[in-house]
Amino acid sequence: MTDNGACIAFVAGETSGDLLAAPVVEALRRHAPSYCAEGVAGDRMIAAGCNAWHHVRELSVRGYVEVVRALPRLLRLRRSLAQRLGPGSCRALVGVDAPDFNLALEEAVRRRGLPTIHYVSPSIWAWRGERIERIRRAADRILLVFPFEQAIYDRAGIAATYVGHPLASLIPMHPDRAAARARLGYAAGGQLICLMPGSRRAEIECIAPVFFAAAARLARSLPSVRFLLPVADVGLRPLLTQSQDLVRIDLIDGRSHDCLEACDGVLVASGTATLEAALYKRPMVIAYRMPAVSAWVMRRIGGYLPWVGLPNILAGEALVPELLQEQATAEAIARQMLEALEDVSGQRRREERFCAIHESLRRDTPLLATEAILHTIAQAGSP
Repeated sequence: MTDNGACIAFVAGETSGDLLAAPVVEALRRHAPSYCAEGVAGDRMIAAGCNAWHHVRELSVRGYVEVVRALPRLLRLRRSLAQRLGPGSCRALVGVDAPDFNLALEEAVRRRGLPTIHYVSPSIWAWRGERIERIRRAADRILLVFPFEQAIYDRAGIAATYVGHPLASLIPMHPDRAAARARLGYAAGGQLICLMPGSRRAEIECIAPVFFAAAARLARSLPSVRFLLPVADVGLRPLLTQSQDLVRIDLIDGRSHDCLEACDGVLVASGTATLEAALYKRPMVIAYRMPAVSAWVMRRIGGYLPWVGLPNILAGEALVPELLQEQATAEAIARQMLEALEDVSGQRRREERFCAIHESLRRDTPLLATEAILHTIAQAGSP
């Protein structure tokens, strides 16, 4: 431990947490150089100056089966971190996303008097609304990436600070479709549709075949159309090659932002990718399927808002179509995509709303997060 506790501990649970936390670590070093950053870090956090006790890959487990297999190791790691953290060892704990791991850790160390901050609210507004009581026990302050979340936490009486969404600063306000196509090797003309069926095997198995069938229907209506699909994990390529039986789809390793910037429309599963599509101002159809039992459970526990897609949630209206479960058929998806591409006036209106969303999310997130962390430490009376 550096300087007998003059540090702030960060625990990032996966690659996305590493992306979120690295700029905050940099801002902390600039604005509060007397503090150091230590904890569970990824390569970007380490490059930003965070001393890694463990690498983020030790927590990056996806899929129910994988989680069950890794559970004993993850529980040992969490106990080890809880024992290591305390008021005498560091000034605060910042849990970055990964709520299933971090909220329990935060609750344990907060009981011992250590200030805790949770960066990125769990999606209580979409599902598992009961989590808010666990959040109340776990965190002294929540750092929010969406403005509408502030009212939820204010009503609950939980300290929260809106810091903006990092993607809003990374993605250009006015995307350059021609430049992105050139980077990917596509011609400037012709229609290009991007398919984003998710990054996890289970969700891809549920929705990708429907997306492929929808693409085949679109190809019959749009003779010059081409399709591309950014592959988040090369290990998923064999699962995605089945599309070639229906229609040719170009599989591109990574480069999802280039694909979104280059395309004319997006078929996208719910999640952060819907926000990325909106920030690139692209027409989209959101479609999602999950096993029937899981869908029934999700409907029972519910959330605070009537939509699942972030563009609609942020707009406060049904700005883009959402097709869920039995509604998510190839025919319906293709029809909605065709309507979105043909509706020029609707496209203009959506682009205006997407620009407004973009502006609302664009903040100096690293600085605001750093200030909120330091304020929480000061409130707790830590020197």
